[in-house]
Amino acid sequence: MLLAIGAAVTVLHPYVRGWLPDPVTLPEYQFPARKIRISAANRWVPRDLVEQVIRRSELPEQLSLLDAGLTARLAAAFADHPWVSQVDQVRASRESGIAVELEYRVPVMMVETARGAYPVDIEGHVLPPADFSLAEVARFPHLRGVKSNPAGPAGRAWGDVVVVGGARLAATLAPEQDLTRYWDRFRLEAIEAPLRTEADPELGDLTYELLTRDRSRIVWGRPPGADDLEPPPSQKIARLEQYLSRYGSFDAPQGPYRIDIRHFEVIEVGALPPVPGGDARTH
Repeated sequence: MLLAIGAAVTVLHPYVRGWLPDPVTLPEYQFPARKIRISAANRWVPRDLVEQVIRRSELPEQLSLLDAGLTARLAAAFADHPWVSQVDQVRASRESGIAVELEYRVPVMMVETARGAYPVDIEGHVLPPADFSLAEVARFPHLRGVKSNPAGPAGRAWGDVVVVGGARLAATLAPEQDLTRYWDRFRLEAIEAPLRTEADPELGDLTYELLTRDRSRIVWGRPPGADDLEPPPSQKIARLEQYLSRYGSFDAPQGPYRIDIRHFEVIEVGALPPVPGGDARTH
């Protein structure tokens, strides 16, 4: 009898599986994709990010909580969105539904090009320009003089070390997107990209300048993190504060000026435009 039962089970097993419903399709294990919960986002991340991920990745409207590949598929779908820098965890259960823990990109700068202005994060990843109004674009620090264009779509790295260095400098001059702390107080208008001296320069080869609204030029030097041979950013900012405290603006008393803060001992100041014989002064 045991042998007969064993043989019957072996023969009938494929047919029995076909008669029973697939657990993955059971209604009680279906979860609406639009109800996926995500981590609290910064103010720039679109509120319909979940819906965008569903459309971009062509996810079905209903997700089965019993799908063995569900969490991996959701992690890949969210990681592909340009506003997401990292997917930390995806949890799915019948009791609590689906929750995705995300880390988001934060815009720090607009890069001016012939095609328009592109927002980037501190690592030089391009963010969706359409997510910013004209007023918001104007409020960010701008990087001018970049000769390249983004190497790929939003969410990908720009592909130019000049943009990475500019983003680091913008984040230093507007920490946590607070423009009032330095950027507005120093009356800065834009960051000027350095001229390329090599086909593939390193960050330490780049010298940035700051353009003020009063038309003076501040030679900042190398970007933060690549300035071992120059004063650190905190000391450069302290020098600008000292200059502003003494003269009231960067074009006083007879500017505009070229103000070089790269040296350890002095601030070099020269009149702009150059005059015959030079008008350089050292403070």
